[in-house]
Amino acid sequence: MSIQSSFLADHDDNLFASSRAGERALNRAIVTAEISRSFEQYLEIFKRFYAEDIEVSSATSTGQIRGKARVSSLLYDFLVPLHIMAEIGGVSISIRQITMPVDAAGETHSAWTLDLVGGSGRSCTLSWRTLRRWKDSLVVYEHHYDEQQSGGPLTEDDLRFGDALMPISQHARGLA
Repeated sequence: MSIQSSFLADHDDNLFASSRAGERALNRAIVTAEISRSFEQYLEIFKRFYAEDIEVSSATSTGQIRGKARVSSLLYDFLVPLHIMAEIGGVSISIRQITMPVDAAGETHSAWTLDLVGGSGRSCTLSWRTLRRWKDSLVVYEHHYDEQQSGGPLTEDDLRFGDALMPISQHARGLA
């Protein structure tokens, strides 16, 4: 009996430690990637840390999204506009993460904040919490909850595309 109890305790400790190590590595990769340089970095992070049979859900939507291909497609649709706003539109984008305490082996929680600041100075801050379940050093389940937004959405007036938005006739006048 004591051998079995010892094995289960060691197994839980290993699962707890490996999920925490995976969570730290994943979160560090997300926070250090730069959306203004490339959205592909985030897709590579997703490929590296998430299982093929990943399930993703949100407190604000019904149902789950299953499978790496479906989640990757949604992630792409989210990242590309952010990349364009940052690289071309002059929007400053930053993300922060705080690890939250958890008692369950193989499960992690973190709090996230995404700040968007337009060229006009207007800002929008999104925050949420994430629950992840890990198996064999990969995320097999992710749930977003406690989602909040402060500040209104950024609009076209908050983007700074520079000369790209100037009519051709104004360019021609500048050359004359």
